Amino acid sequence: MKGEKNIREGLVSTIIPVYNRPELLREAVASVLAQTWRPIEIIIVDDGSTDATASVADMLTEGHPGEIRVIHKKNAGPGPAREAGRLAALGEFIQYLDSDDLLLPRKFEFQVAALRRHPDCGVAYGWTRYRYRDGRVAEGPWKDSGAVVETLFPAMLRSRWWDTPTPLYRRELCDAAGPWSDLRLEEDWEYDCRVARLGVRLCRVDEYVAEVRDLAENRLCRGTASDPLRMRERARAHALILGHAEAAGILHDVPEMRHFARELFLLCRQCGAAGLARESAELFALARQASGPVRGEGRDFRLYSLLTRLFGWTAMGKLSCELDRLRPK
Repeated sequence: MKGEKNIREGLVSTIIPVYNRPELLREAVASVLAQTWRPIEIIIVDDGSTDATASVADMLTEGHPGEIRVIHKKNAGPGPAREAGRLAALGEFIQYLDSDDLLLPRKFEFQVAALRRHPDCGVAYGWTRYRYRDGRVAEGPWKDSGAVVETLFPAMLRSRWWDTPTPLYRRELCDAAGPWSDLRLEEDWEYDCRVARLGVRLCRVDEYVAEVRDLAENRLCRGTASDPLRMRERARAHALILGHAEAAGILHDVPEMRHFARELFLLCRQCGAAGLARESAELFALARQASGPVRGEGRDFRLYSLLTRLFGWTAMGKLSCELDRLRPK
């Protein structure tokens, strides 16, 4: 594990991007300091906050000179912030943590041990706990974090089945995956799929390791399909994800790829309804590509192609979304 940056064996580097969340940042950092595992380092990346977050981040270093560092940068979104932290990290293992989430105390202990037991695996994951806004905790592991999944692909094409704090990565895997994108939405899903492209194997810990929380805050991910900014970012992310899946050799007849092809077609219609004609046309082509040569020439695709030539991508998107809304659930 020697290199130009003098990577430290056993060190877990936690990267926390933050923007205007001073109190939540305190809680996130406290959850890392409470880990039973040592050595650790925490890299807070202040993404151009305009409130007290920057000064709170600096104050958090007091009393922890060897464990907490702060990077201040111009606002560019969560991906570039995580990338700044990744480049500065010195650990053998990498943990990404959003400022509104928490790590449970034995997370590193459990997951480092799992990776040491399974040298063929590049990522360890465990169960995620979900806490609702009213304080209630969801029953059982959140999403599919309790399921046995041996590789990220093809499962990641159906959904992002874990959350950002769930996995712990070997450092060399993050280096191989390359830099985080500048996406401001679904950047974490795109990153997971870039990691999946490498064919990494996973090992699981049958313990709760992290908590994600539903907080009353405005976020781009909570917008609607009528928001052009949101839909443009989703279109970019989905195009990248398809490229990663194809590079990994995921075939069009795999059920998860079929699911993703349908999602591309739905997103195509939603982008059209949001006035994004170019993105709608591009996603339509990608949906046909992901469907394969037979299904990609099916009646639904041929009919939609004809109608968009007659009425345009925006009109057809609006009509299709309205019909979807009226269709019985």
